[in-house]
Amino acid sequence: MGAWSSGAGPAQLGPAVVTAVEGVSFCISDRSGDIRPGSGQGLFHQDTRFINAWNLTVDGRPVSPLAVHRPGPYAAIFVGQGPSAPGVADSTLLVVRERYVSGGMVERITVVNLSNRIARVQIGLAIDADFAGLFEVKEGRGRRRRAVRRSVDQATVRLATAGTNGRRAVVITDGDGGVAADDRLLWHLTIAARAEAVIRVQVRPEVDDVPAPGRLALDGPIAEHAAADLTAWRRRLPRMRTSNAVVRSLFCTSLEDLGALRIPDGHRPPRTVVAAGAPWFMTLFGRDSLLTSWMLLPIDRSIAAGTLRVLADLQGRNVDTVTEEEPGRILHEVRSGLDARAALGGGTVYYGSIDATPLFVMLLDQAHRWGMPDGEVQDLIGHADRAIDWIQRYGDRDSDGYVEYQRATDRGLVNQGWKDSFDAISGADGTLAEPPIALAEVQGYVYAAYRARARLAAHFEDSATAADLAARAADLRGRFNRDFWLPDQGFYALALDRDKRPVEALASNMAHCLWTGIVDRDKAPLVADHLTSPAMFSGFGVRTLAATMGAYNPVSYHNGSVWPHDTAIAVAGLMRYGLVQHAQRIALGLIDAAARLGGRLPELLCGFDRSQFADPIPYPTSCSPQAWAAAAPLLMLRSLLRFEPDLPQHTITCQPALPAELTPMRISGVAVGLDAVSLTVRRRDWRLDGVADGVRLDRPTPE
Repeated sequence: MGAWSSGAGPAQLGPAVVTAVEGVSFCISDRSGDIRPGSGQGLFHQDTRFINAWNLTVDGRPVSPLAVHRPGPYAAIFVGQGPSAPGVADSTLLVVRERYVSGGMVERITVVNLSNRIARVQIGLAIDADFAGLFEVKEGRGRRRRAVRRSVDQATVRLATAGTNGRRAVVITDGDGGVAADDRLLWHLTIAARAEAVIRVQVRPEVDDVPAPGRLALDGPIAEHAAADLTAWRRRLPRMRTSNAVVRSLFCTSLEDLGALRIPDGHRPPRTVVAAGAPWFMTLFGRDSLLTSWMLLPIDRSIAAGTLRVLADLQGRNVDTVTEEEPGRILHEVRSGLDARAALGGGTVYYGSIDATPLFVMLLDQAHRWGMPDGEVQDLIGHADRAIDWIQRYGDRDSDGYVEYQRATDRGLVNQGWKDSFDAISGADGTLAEPPIALAEVQGYVYAAYRARARLAAHFEDSATAADLAARAADLRGRFNRDFWLPDQGFYALALDRDKRPVEALASNMAHCLWTGIVDRDKAPLVADHLTSPAMFSGFGVRTLAATMGAYNPVSYHNGSVWPHDTAIAVAGLMRYGLVQHAQRIALGLIDAAARLGGRLPELLCGFDRSQFADPIPYPTSCSPQAWAAAAPLLMLRSLLRFEPDLPQHTITCQPALPAELTPMRISGVAVGLDAVSLTVRRRDWRLDGVADGVRLDRPTPE
């Protein structure tokens, strides 16, 4: 995903927080369910914190947490104890808070009297809103509090403010006999012996006087409303049967998380895209959304279609040095909220990504291979051509044949590849590279984009364009393998710096080069050996930077950490070149990491070797759930199955190479075009069912 600002990193929330997320709404609290003022916690919607204090008390005292249950990514159930009565050793009050997030939040509080006497209790819920922008919260910046207007009407509290980017308000409504005060709701309950009382509270954000859309209401089955969209999503998903419980759990968790991270784009009818990750990246990103959509193609092709259309609508048209917009460029991220001026580029859309533009072209071709209709592809061909034009006119800023970056504003990212923290690109001794910087993997993306557009041109009988771009791809591949290859070290340079000198760092970027196919076949085994060496492979995944490099730090964002999506791309690249044993070893390491983390992969892990710590250590500010981390197991599994359709060519390539530990396995309901296919893999054989008439089954040919 990358850094979210031009300098500092996100605030640390710690391991004890609980996040519930659905679409562009999410809630972060502690394990009691409380939202602590002065922390990074809160209820957020569209990049604004609408609630920054939400504290429950029983007779004026806090609830003691016992457990947290997670029925879905959009929900959390907090089980706690009320205070003990005078002269009683143990509390006889059980407090259960059921929280559901969807365009706001509904909380159902059940107070259970476990004693054989009547209980009379006062329940208080202290509430506050600061309407802080996401960037202010992430950075933990001190700031002057916005003026907040409060109004109270019986059982409703309304808090509101206004800023340069519009008006924001939040309405808190009680449905069960509470009394609203200035900063809290109060309930006086009389609960019979062995009985319970239920309180329901709804929180509805308003943006410019329009209530946030959502599926929650005080009346009706709250959980069912919250789960409705995910239920429809689940019905469309492939199903997996396997004897490996870890892989089954990882597959299911990934799909649940990705379902929760889907967001509508505001178009009518809405087009669905995937937010990059909770809590800090609940918005559309270019690179993240494109790569996640690629990984999701076997699951839901509509995500790729929605992502391509939305990014096409926002494709750069003008030259703007502040937002780094350029004609044909695909955006880096979209932001909203009252403090959009604090965002990258100082506005709602920032374009400082060097790789989103070629990835757009790559995804369009890949979606076509999986069955996107010709008509939909043709609607986007013009945008692909504008992207190719950007690569050649603006991406290659010095006409040397390579795409490089140098930020145009101090409000932008210093580094504009996927490793976009300010210190991510350095040489073997740790010296930072000077821009303009041409990253190795970006040249691979450009190579793949040329080939992708050439294939589309050939399909639509544009032979001149097909020949031109195929020649450009071949020329780029030849020059790349001459200029980036370090023969004495046996690996590819991380980048070329401003003087066209190789940045001689051993890093994971070259795994992306395998994935795109730009690597010469004779060099691939050497790359594979480095990726699985002790310096690069932690035992749980591929490090972003080798432990032998000067800038290596296992507890860093991009200089030695392990990113699941980066590791999955390494597996895909190794399988592309037929390096099966290397790929299997890395894949099993990542699966083992997931097993030790409860079945969910975070955004990134610390790069410690598993010989040093038996369990993986998540990076302190990892997003979870996070889109391409959740999608990484899907790409990894697809790569190990060597399953790739090419419906325009009427072929499906398949030859499973699952490690024995993952067999037997059956995946059914994979959407390939209009058909649903099923793949059964046993230790010694496999079978593919449901292939349409006229579609040929091929064996893969390594690059």
